[in-house]
Amino acid sequence: MREYKLTDAESKLADIIWQKEPISSPDLVRLCDAKLEWKKSTTYTMLKKLEIKELFKNDKGVVKSLLSKEDFFAEQTGQIVKNGFDGSFPKFLAAFARRKKLSNKEILEIQKLIDEHKEV
Repeated sequence: MREYKLTDAESKLADIIWQKEPISSPDLVRLCDAKLEWKKSTTYTMLKKLEIKELFKNDKGVVKSLLSKEDFFAEQTGQIVKNGFDGSFPKFLAAFARRKKLSNKEILEIQKLIDEHKEV
């Protein structure tokens, strides 16, 4: 499993791209200037870091994701389960549920996921 760890700045840029993709690199520069007060060079430096991590690609001036936001967070969650809970999803879920009581809606959603992904 590939490790996907982002800095705060990388996360901010990734969120902008996921929200607006596909986006031209000049439009991305303008957005980053408006939202993050970044200079053009900062935007391109941060984009390059995300390209190296194989999350995004700037192809002929159009920036697109190579990994969806949902897939990115699924990978991160998998790493947390693997590294922090000995690969045990039940241990992860138990730790998560200890922080607060689960609502009936959350329990039904979890049960639905279990049913959909159950080994037969």
